Amino acid sequence: MARSSIAIFMLAIIVLSMLQTIVMASKATRGKWDPRRYGPGSLRRSQCPKECNRRCGNTQYHKACITFCNKCCRKCLCVPPGYYGNKQVCSCYNNWKTKEGGPKCP
Repeated sequence: MARSSIAIFMLAIIVLSMLQTIVMASKATRGKWDPRRYGPGSLRRSQCPKECNRRCGNTQYHKACITFCNKCCRKCLCVPPGYYGNKQVCSCYNNWKTKEGGPKCP
C-alpha cells in the first residue's frame, strides 16, 4: 500500500509540474510579438543600431552579428525580437539568404 501511495504522489507531482510549465510558457509568449513593433517596416533606419545591439547582445561573434544585423535592418527596416530565432516575425529578415543559401541575417 505504501509503494502505491508513493507512486501516485510522484505521478501527481510530475503532472502538476508539467501543467505549471505549460501555464508559464503561455503567459510568457502572450502578446510578446506585436507585428506593429517587430514586423516589416516597423523601424526607421536611425533605430537599427540600438535594435541590433539588443539582438546581438548575447553572442560571442558580436562584431559580425552587429555588421550583418545592421545591413539587414537597413534593408528590411525590422529586427526580430529576442537574441536569436523568431525570424518569422520579419519575413524580409528571414528570407534574405547568402550566395550559398544560408541565412544572411542573424
